[in-house]
Amino acid sequence: MEEVLKAIQEKECEKVATLLYYKADELTEDELKIVLEKTEKLALECKDYELYKLVVYYSLEFLEVDKIKDFEELVEKDGSFEAKYHLADLYYLLGELEKSIELYRELLEEETEKGNLENIAKVYYNMGLIHEELLEYEKALELMSKAEKVFEELGKKEEIVHIRIHKAYITFEIGEVPKAKAELAEVLSEARGNNQLVAQVHLVFEEIFEEKDNYDAALHECLYAMLYGRGTEYFDIAFDSLIDVLWQILMEDKFDVIYNNLDMFARAFPDMKEFFEGVKVVALYKDGKIGREEVSGYITKIKDRRLLDLLEFLSEAEP
Repeated sequence: MEEVLKAIQEKECEKVATLLYYKADELTEDELKIVLEKTEKLALECKDYELYKLVVYYSLEFLEVDKIKDFEELVEKDGSFEAKYHLADLYYLLGELEKSIELYRELLEEETEKGNLENIAKVYYNMGLIHEELLEYEKALELMSKAEKVFEELGKKEEIVHIRIHKAYITFEIGEVPKAKAELAEVLSEARGNNQLVAQVHLVFEEIFEEKDNYDAALHECLYAMLYGRGTEYFDIAFDSLIDVLWQILMEDKFDVIYNNLDMFARAFPDMKEFFEGVKVVALYKDGKIGREEVSGYITKIKDRRLLDLLEFLSEAEP
């Protein structure tokens, strides 16, 4: 909590948004209430609508406080692209897809008339996400290709690569796995030098291998994604993916896959060594290789409450 309060005090809006996005669920209800009240004031002061969107979203999701009407009134009064864009994204986050796409269509018409190419590309991409959510994969690919073409005109390489990664993911969702893997291999070459993009590629590979029950490969992809994502929000995304894979492996009683692979993570991330060793011994215990007392000895070494909770969560996995 101290980190986010400090960022609020220093008016680092982007940092506050990142911390909220990835750490909100770690705060108690009282802590989150305080943080959101302060963040709301900061967002309104700075007219940061992305930050305000997160305040409205977490207020509803975690505190059951509905501020959507406040956001809608603010957007009507402000009328800017940024305000409307983030309201449309809020609708998407809340599952109100029709309202979201209706507002995006309005924005697309307005920005096309103004000739704002970057805004047009952003809207195309987000509309693609909605159609993906609706399982309308061909339409999603069509819209993302339009966004990609606009970004090519603008010479925005990072945005282009990001879109190509997501298009490869949609190709995987369609079931065209060999094509998706080939697209990812091509884009991996283009992403060199940008660790966040490389992490994204490995996260998609992880999904592919997990889908095919190739858990050894999926764990390796989690490792690569965490390594390349270190120091960015993608580390947290990759770590969450790792927990999902570990849970699935434990549910299928494939304990040897865990205890034969977790040393990699303990060596790569020494600050989390005790956690990974704890997961390893849980798998060994479940496989009948060690006794309960050995498990207890490792668990007491873990000082981070969140990691300890995650270890307890994984230990409860049953087929």
